[in-house]
Amino acid sequence: MKKRFIPATVALLVLLSMTAVAATSGRYDGQIQQAVSQKLQKDKQFKSVTSSVEDGIVTLTGTVNLYQDKLDAQKKIKKVDHVNGIRNDLTVAGANVPDSKLQAQLAKKIAYDRVGYSDNAFNYVEVNVTDGVVTLTGDVVWDPPLDSAIAIANRMPGVKDVVSEVNVLPTSNFDDSLRARTARAIYRDSVLSKYAIDPVRPIRIVVDNGHVTLYGAVATTMDKDVAGVRASGVFGAFSVENKLVVDNGQARGL
Repeated sequence: MKKRFIPATVALLVLLSMTAVAATSGRYDGQIQQAVSQKLQKDKQFKSVTSSVEDGIVTLTGTVNLYQDKLDAQKKIKKVDHVNGIRNDLTVAGANVPDSKLQAQLAKKIAYDRVGYSDNAFNYVEVNVTDGVVTLTGDVVWDPPLDSAIAIANRMPGVKDVVSEVNVLPTSNFDDSLRARTARAIYRDSVLSKYAIDPVRPIRIVVDNGHVTLYGAVATTMDKDVAGVRASGVFGAFSVENKLVVDNGQARGL
């Protein structure tokens, strides 16, 4: 018979524990509210931001001009003592930019962002915008090019939210060797050498576990075909997929 009372006893203990935690958290609400208000008042980008606190949970409401401002507000409040969590209900109410224009602006800015870096030809980031929400897709060889692309999107006027679906490729000496040899085969070809001096290097060579995919834009169908042939001739590639587009170099990807 005594066993029947165990679940009820456990439930009561859990309830009492939760009540105690809530009471303890709520004890600092006034202190948290004052600290949060002071932090927000220090920066003009948060002049339209308001906050409320309940049981140590801070709720941010109001508007900011940039998506990065929304992220920065949360980071700033997270540093306040005794904050148990943040509900970021801020609205990005900056400039409204047509999706097509915003996509073109971002694609160009991201493309020129890492010109001159040795890994530039081996990363491919594509930009898509729907109702101000930016979605980044593609593949990169390590985190810095992805972090940089996200930072650009976060700070672009008109962006309401940023979603990253970019894949960071696994570390592989075999893939690194294949990337270098494929790049040499493509850029040393007399037909394709002109792309080696292009400031954004439109032929992107993505290698994932020995599988090669070509992205970007080239000026002619012949250039696309030659690039595919050169990549296919590199020893060690398990497969080669040619996704180059012909549009005089105006590609949406990085």
